Amino acid sequence: MSKWWKIPVGVAGVLAVASYASGITPAYVSNAPAMVTGMGAMVACSAKYVSGIGAEQNLSDLGSYSPLLAELDITYDDSEKRVSAEFLGLDITSASYREGLGCALDIGDTSALDRLTIPNFENEPNALWPMGNKALAPDAEVQAILENLIVKDNAAGLQTRAYLVVKDGQVIAETYAEGFDAKSKLFGWSMTKSMNAIMVGNMEMRGLIDPAHKPVFGNWADDERKEISLDDMLHMASGLDLAETYQPGETVTRLLFTENSGSALGLDVPLVAEPGTHYQYSSGTSNLLSRLVFEKNGGAQANLDYLYGTFLKPMGMRDTLFETDPQGVLMGGSFMLSSARDWARVGQLMLNGGELNGHRIVTEAWVKRALTPNHTENNKGYGYQFWLNYGNEEARWPDLPADTYAMLGSRDQMVMMFPSENTIIVRLGWNADNAYPKNEQMRQILDAIS
Repeated sequence: MSKWWKIPVGVAGVLAVASYASGITPAYVSNAPAMVTGMGAMVACSAKYVSGIGAEQNLSDLGSYSPLLAELDITYDDSEKRVSAEFLGLDITSASYREGLGCALDIGDTSALDRLTIPNFENEPNALWPMGNKALAPDAEVQAILENLIVKDNAAGLQTRAYLVVKDGQVIAETYAEGFDAKSKLFGWSMTKSMNAIMVGNMEMRGLIDPAHKPVFGNWADDERKEISLDDMLHMASGLDLAETYQPGETVTRLLFTENSGSALGLDVPLVAEPGTHYQYSSGTSNLLSRLVFEKNGGAQANLDYLYGTFLKPMGMRDTLFETDPQGVLMGGSFMLSSARDWARVGQLMLNGGELNGHRIVTEAWVKRALTPNHTENNKGYGYQFWLNYGNEEARWPDLPADTYAMLGSRDQMVMMFPSENTIIVRLGWNADNAYPKNEQMRQILDAIS
């Protein structure tokens, strides 16, 4: 999430006053309670029962997005593993945790989730990373730099919770803030989009998705949306009216936090630009890609089996939960929570050209396409849900190697890949202003490795 909405609030009546005084629409006011409670319930549930974060920190983390969220009354039912969020007596929403699935909103019919059987996942504790979780002795210099960085970050209010470095296919240093460790499953937010794209690439490799087929969805066949290609969607250039506008009542906030389906709304929006011509970042588009994978797999159980059997198990991702909407469709724009080591495994898969632990996940040709600049008029430095340091006139991170690319998420979650250095750097945290000094910090770490 990159944008947010801010409005001062203390009591219910202030909503109406603020609406009049600041030009906020009645639709904003009417949709805000459901939006706030939906986000509060979902995020607090995942943070508590997946990440192990306490109530006070959860409320602080939520409040960093908007003062509205700081007004929530959040209740934790540990016996049911359910979280309820109430906003000034105007609305209440709950989310429930299920083992192997993580949290989902209790909106509409959620019976599909209750019928799911979680695949077995045998541990291999003695296997070396990335197959298992055994790591070699750390590089003393790099370890010292990471420990120094995390102390400085947190003294500056940047709330870094995990730092990890992989060099030549092995974890060489890692450090964690108090309360977190190598198994902590932490929000990736929009880094989820990169994993989601990899799932699409795998289905292409297996012949289950034809990247050249149009329309991507059947209900687009009889209008101008029939010209949208899978490539357009992966490049965030579908042309659909799915702007990343984080205001109550907007499509993206509805599909994330107030609807039974996280993707159905996206199927019905019109075109606002010619497909392939204009880059527009969109979690709604990513959720549509998740829906495509879901439909091709044939439903919730088959999709869950596919997630575990094709990705989590072969890649050794034992500390990951990929959460779903209430229907069981993966929330491919935002809701994968993983340990730093598991996020690094996704990066290693890409550095390896689509293979990990002896398993071919995507083709080398797909990886090359995924990391090739797009042809839009306004942002060529974006691949298949990966951010590129190249493609535009100026480098995105001028002090980093030209071939750098990254998975990025809200609050400056990052997995940065440096092919020329055969290195991956993972940073997870919750800095409120999304202004983490990536360029400078990554350069400092790379200099120590070199």
